[in-house]
Amino acid sequence: MRLFTTLLCCAPLLTQAADLAQLRGEAEALIPPFQQQLLASVQTAVATGGPAQAVEACRQLAPGIAQQHSVAPWKVGRTALRLRNPDNRPDAWEQAVLEDFQRRSQAGEAVASLNRAEVVDGEFRYMRAIATGEPCLACHGSAIKPELVQLLDRHYPQDQARGFAAGELRGAFTLRRPLEL
Repeated sequence: MRLFTTLLCCAPLLTQAADLAQLRGEAEALIPPFQQQLLASVQTAVATGGPAQAVEACRQLAPGIAQQHSVAPWKVGRTALRLRNPDNRPDAWEQAVLEDFQRRSQAGEAVASLNRAEVVDGEFRYMRAIATGEPCLACHGSAIKPELVQLLDRHYPQDQARGFAAGELRGAFTLRRPLEL
C-alpha cells in the first residue's frame, strides 16, 4: 500500500519531468535553424559587400529572422550582457542566467556546454550560450576597422558588444513558451 501511495504521489512529478525534458528537446531543436539562418545571412553579406554589409544585414535582417523562427507557441531570440542592439536587452531571468554563464565560463566550463531550462511564471524558459567565433571578431573583437567602428557607432550609439576574444561568451539564444495554451 505504501508503494502504491508513493507512486501515486510521485506520478505528477515524473510526468512533469518528462514534459520538461520534451520542452527542452523542442527548444534545442529550434536553435540550429535559427543560428544557421543568422550565420548564412552574415556570410552572404560579407561575401557580397564585406564586413560593413554584414553590419547592415545584422541590423536589418536579424529581428525578422528571430520572428520567422518564433513559431507559436515559441518565442525565439538572442540576448547578451554586453549589448549591441538595445532591443535584445535581457529580462531579469535572462540577466541572472547570463551572469551565471559568465561565472561558469570564467571558471573554465566550455561556453558551448552552458544552457539552462526552467519554468518561470507559467512559462518554459530555455537559454543556450553563444561563444564568440573567429568570424565574429571583425565586428565584435578588439581590432575593428575604423570604418566599421564609425558604422557601428552610427547605428548603435550605446554599443557594448566589442572587445571579445574567440571562444568568449558572446551572449545566448533565449526561448520561451507558455505552459498553458
